[in-house]
Amino acid sequence: MVNYVRADAARTQAAAMIQELEAARPGAVERLAQGALAELKTWPELTVLEVDENLVEQGCSVAGAYDFGPPPHLSVATSVSRARRDFTALHELGHHLQKNSFALMEPFGRESDGGLLLEDAACDAFAAEILLPTPLVNQHLDAKGPTASAITQLWQASNASRMAVCVRAAQHLPASGHILLLDPLGHLAFAASYGLPPLRRGSFQGDVAVIDRALSGSGHARGLTQVRYRDGILGRELHTDTAPMDGYLVAVLVTDSAPWRAFTPPTPDTGPQARDYICANCSEEYHSFDPACQRCHIPPCPECGRCSCPPRVPERLCPGCFTLHPPSMFSADSDRCLDCD
Repeated sequence: MVNYVRADAARTQAAAMIQELEAARPGAVERLAQGALAELKTWPELTVLEVDENLVEQGCSVAGAYDFGPPPHLSVATSVSRARRDFTALHELGHHLQKNSFALMEPFGRESDGGLLLEDAACDAFAAEILLPTPLVNQHLDAKGPTASAITQLWQASNASRMAVCVRAAQHLPASGHILLLDPLGHLAFAASYGLPPLRRGSFQGDVAVIDRALSGSGHARGLTQVRYRDGILGRELHTDTAPMDGYLVAVLVTDSAPWRAFTPPTPDTGPQARDYICANCSEEYHSFDPACQRCHIPPCPECGRCSCPPRVPERLCPGCFTLHPPSMFSADSDRCLDCD
């Protein structure tokens, strides 16, 4: 299973979300663009809470959370930036819209992960579409793709947050890659990915090539780098361009067709590849990056949750239900389990 969501699928879902929102609340998109958090606080069916960022879970790509209740409520991390709060509020509104519409949930059934990645990516696209109109985006982002400096200029020309600008820039990437927003210490504040596995918010990227030079220098740097995934695993080499963004660092990373170079052939895919396994217990075929069991050296099966170690309690197969049970589930004079007898 490839762990990423195509940008066009997220944009298609975001367009459907906007259409459904406008049908239910005419003029809502324009009012949300003027001030999303203030507008949402007037909606009687929603409770909007501003909470400390440390209280927000890491599951979302932004510093916010959605609880469908009842009653449903949105949590938005307090921030000195109104633009950031508005982007987060719109992202969480995206979760609310998708979790309360059968039509919007329908595409999730076609996703191998049940739509988890698509839902979150669509929330980002939904927020970015509202905050950054297409004419303004096209004015600053070249058809060949975004550079880090162009992303900064788009942010300066808009009232949108850095995160919204990163999402819009990722929609214009010429090849698979990432748009990263890093704090001064090199921790990932936000990432918008296209065609590559997404990066975890809060992960440390400050010591990887190019990023380290940019953070210790003027903020402008170019070259090849590898971003860090879970457990320190490095991804494939990517062409990288960085620029300062008022206390943050924005970075554009692509596999090929870098807009700041005349010719950039694809980098070799030296990143981690998931191994193939067949579960010894349920015969499920699966791919996994999960840590392997220290005894049998096989990661757990996502279907049954077991590795290849023999069960600690002997098991018998019931011919009635074809299920493995411990001996206590069988009577002394029967080969069928107690449930089947």
